[in-house]
Amino acid sequence: MRLRNVKNKKEIMDNSNYLVKHPEEYKGKWNKLFNNSNPIYIEIGMGKGKFIIDNALKYPDINFIGIEKYDSVIAKGLQKIPDGLNNLLMVRWDALNINDIFSKEIDRIYLNFSDPWPKTRHHLRRLSSRLFLEKYEYIFKSNKIIEMRTDNRDLFQYSLVSFSEAGYVLEKVSLDLHTDDMPEITTEYEDKFSNDGMPIYYVMCNKDVNK
Repeated sequence: MRLRNVKNKKEIMDNSNYLVKHPEEYKGKWNKLFNNSNPIYIEIGMGKGKFIIDNALKYPDINFIGIEKYDSVIAKGLQKIPDGLNNLLMVRWDALNINDIFSKEIDRIYLNFSDPWPKTRHHLRRLSSRLFLEKYEYIFKSNKIIEMRTDNRDLFQYSLVSFSEAGYVLEKVSLDLHTDDMPEITTEYEDKFSNDGMPIYYVMCNKDVNK
């Protein structure tokens, strides 16, 4: 994916109340930052922010955190947030270090159109790989729920196996989400791919808290 530079990205990030500048300082304390005890859902690789923003608007009793590692991308997301949305925050962070900013406090993880890392030697970089699933164990609170959407069939097949091997139950699986059950909230990529006639693969899986 070619990233377009946002010339005033630093200014946007510096002046936004929605961007958490030093997220590692809130490890284990994100509910205090939101000032409530509502569930916390995160989207790892939020892109331009459509999905996470729309969810925050629709579900005011859930706290949402969008995570993105590229400055230009997160700057675009910050510009889309409407004033007064108090259940949404964004973090500029590399998911490889996600367990440095969360500890036993996340209720759900969204993985939407993640980089497929197609080369075999790069498989552990996939956000559904064993490496990342082990990190998620550290950040989940009690419910362990992951939802994933992708247009990449190979990544999807790999992820189903990865989730299953890690002890997750595949609760919902769709090989063409927009045909089976058109979602109310979509991502930018999802809209583009669906409009081009491409199937959207989807899985929601969960893991017993005692496992």
